[in-house]
Amino acid sequence: MFESAEIAHDIDKTTFEEQLPQLRTDILNAQFELIETKAFPTILLFSGMEGTGVVDTLTNAYTVLDARHVVVSAFDKPTEEESERPRMWRYWRMLPPRGELGIYIGAWYNAPLTNRILNKSSIAEYKQELERIKRFESMLASEGALILKFWLHLGKGEQKKRLKKLGRSARTSWRVEESPWGGSKRYQEVKLAAEDMMRRTGTDHAPWIAVNAANRYSRGLTILTTVLNAINARLARGSETAAPVTAPVNVPILDGRNVLTALDLSLQLEKEDYKKQLARYQDRLNELLSRKKFRKRSLVLVFEGNDAAGKGGAIRRVIQFMDPRRYRVNQFAAPTDEEKAQPYLWRFWRRLPRQGDVALFDRSWYGRVLVERVENFCSEADWRRAYSEINDFEAEMSDAGAIVVKFWLAIDRDEQEARFKAREETGYKRYKITDEDWRNREKWDEYTMAVCDMVDQTSTSTAPWTLVEANNKYHARVKVLKTICGRLEESL
Repeated sequence: MFESAEIAHDIDKTTFEEQLPQLRTDILNAQFELIETKAFPTILLFSGMEGTGVVDTLTNAYTVLDARHVVVSAFDKPTEEESERPRMWRYWRMLPPRGELGIYIGAWYNAPLTNRILNKSSIAEYKQELERIKRFESMLASEGALILKFWLHLGKGEQKKRLKKLGRSARTSWRVEESPWGGSKRYQEVKLAAEDMMRRTGTDHAPWIAVNAANRYSRGLTILTTVLNAINARLARGSETAAPVTAPVNVPILDGRNVLTALDLSLQLEKEDYKKQLARYQDRLNELLSRKKFRKRSLVLVFEGNDAAGKGGAIRRVIQFMDPRRYRVNQFAAPTDEEKAQPYLWRFWRRLPRQGDVALFDRSWYGRVLVERVENFCSEADWRRAYSEINDFEAEMSDAGAIVVKFWLAIDRDEQEARFKAREETGYKRYKITDEDWRNREKWDEYTMAVCDMVDQTSTSTAPWTLVEANNKYHARVKVLKTICGRLEESL
């Protein structure tokens, strides 16, 4: 793994300074083309043996690139805010949009590699974390990101000499004092762990490049030339994505029965029973959310359903007596230009709740496999791979302590038509009905198929779907509240 990175390169300062002007010009030209076309985001990740000059590499990047379009992130221990969310949350926040570069020190590899070196995690935990990272990078590549991961390498003798020199200077001693791996004392453990990590996570769409860092001029030219060649090669390919996508197999419907046709939409609840049960479960919900155990958890509620199925009414009953400081209702329309420049799930990651809080999503990340699929707003490859990406997303929420509850509110075509007409005749509800809503009824069967696939592919033990018979609004609202209370009781 490190054979080529251990070959010494003797490039002097004069040679470096002779080559740098043209190289800088070429890189800036490539960067300006990338900025203008917004073809893809570029992610450069740097890690390496201690003393290899990772910080110097970032400083040099600023002198070569147009820094206005570069996001540089060096991650320390998670803050309190970051610790209360899934581990990958803080990395999602810092992803570069299309046309720009993101440069990271260590980033998502820091924790698993350090825990492995210091024996703070088991082999199984370590492998599981690397698999999660691979899926994350595969998703970024499928969204079009160019990913290059650099490991800066040093021999043991050179590292020992370098660390000793760094420790003598007030400007650089902090790099040694805050060393997480113990310097050259753990050289062999670090090398073996790094080799294993690179072998497990190096892919064609997110490769590791090992660089000999003993000679800083060689290090700089190697990295800059590699980045230049990769950006130019991708620009030449146009909009082609980096990773192939494997489509899941569709399960045929043989007898006309599916998860929606199996629902009994005739279920009713009388008004007096509704009032009693509504009050009962609203009180129960507030009691559960006030428990001490919930302070280390969070609640994510997803509401999807047919147009006019009553999502807004159900949400209003859920939050009616909740502390408004503890919840947020998130509503999503078509992505903005800023959101289109990021991976699909980016805008949803940003809205995840802290521990002790509740996030309600009126429409959600499932738009990719519903409206975007049916209306051809994305490619088939995009919506097909979204199933596994969504499952990973929800698994990360669950692993971080979130209780994920998802509802599909179902009504039949006749009930929908009646509600549409009622909205048109009611002044304060007219804003809820548009020509688009009427047009979508023509694709009822396509949406039904998309919903069935969605439930089949994304109903998991940690984030199951609850299908709500919503022809009767009283029944639907009580079932939603009862389900939330049941999941909270089970989880707490």
